[in-house]
Amino acid sequence: MSNNDFESKDLSRRSFLKSSGVILGTGVLAGSSASMADEAWPAARHALVRPQDIVLFQGDSITDSGRSRETAATPNEQKALGAGYAWLAGVELLVDRPKDELKIFNRGISGNKVFQLADRWQTDCLDLKPNVLSILIGVNDFWHTLTGKYQGTVEIYERDYHSLVERTRQALPKVRLVICEPFVLRCGVINEKWFPRFDAYQAAAQRVAGAFHATFVPFQAIFNQAVKYAPPEHWSKDGVHPSDAGASLMAQTWLRTVAGKE
Repeated sequence: MSNNDFESKDLSRRSFLKSSGVILGTGVLAGSSASMADEAWPAARHALVRPQDIVLFQGDSITDSGRSRETAATPNEQKALGAGYAWLAGVELLVDRPKDELKIFNRGISGNKVFQLADRWQTDCLDLKPNVLSILIGVNDFWHTLTGKYQGTVEIYERDYHSLVERTRQALPKVRLVICEPFVLRCGVINEKWFPRFDAYQAAAQRVAGAFHATFVPFQAIFNQAVKYAPPEHWSKDGVHPSDAGASLMAQTWLRTVAGKE
C-alpha cells in the first residue's frame, strides 16, 4: 500500500469521526459541520422538532443511562436526562435553539421490554403529551429470551410494539413519532446465538415505523459503518450498551435524522 493510500484511509477515518461528533478516546461532541461519506450517514431530514415542543426519549437502559428519578419531572435537567445519547442530543438541541423554549424529558428504564413500556405508558408518556416521541426498544425483548428470563418471540415484540404505537396515536394524534433501530455490536456478550434471529427484531421495528409513517433512525446501519473506522469495543464494551463514543455517535445520528442537523 502506498503512502497516498494510507493518507486517504486516515483522512476518511478522521472525517467520519469528526462528522459523527466523536473524538477517539474521549467520546465528546465535536463540530459536526464536516461532511461524512454518504453511505455512512443518514440523509438529513426536515426538522421534526419545533419551537415550544416537548421532546420525550423512551426505551430501556441505553436511553436510561443512569438518569435521576428524583429530578425526572424537571425538563432539560442533566441528571434527569442521564449520561447517554438522549442527554447529548438534548443538550445540543438546547444550545442550538436557545429561544425555542424546548422541554426535553427521558423516561427510559433499564431492562424494559415493549410490554413494560405499555404498563407505564400513561404516566411516562401520554400524560406528558410529547410533541416528539422517540422510542428505542428491542434488545431486551430478544436478549432475555437467551437468558431464560423471558419467553417472548419476534411476533410478540412486533404485535406489542404496533399496539403501543397505535395506542399513542389514538391518544396523541398529532405526535411526531420516531422509531429508533435496536442495535448490537459484535463484541462482549454478543455471539453467534444472536444471529440471524436478532435481525428479525430490527426488521420488525422498521415495519412498525413504516406502518405509522414514523421517522426511522438507523442506528445499526451507522454502527456497521463505524466499525470500519474503530473496533466494535470502541463503540460498546459489551456489544449492547454504547460507550461515550457510541453515545455521541447515536446522538449525532438522531440529530441529523430527527432534527435536520447538517
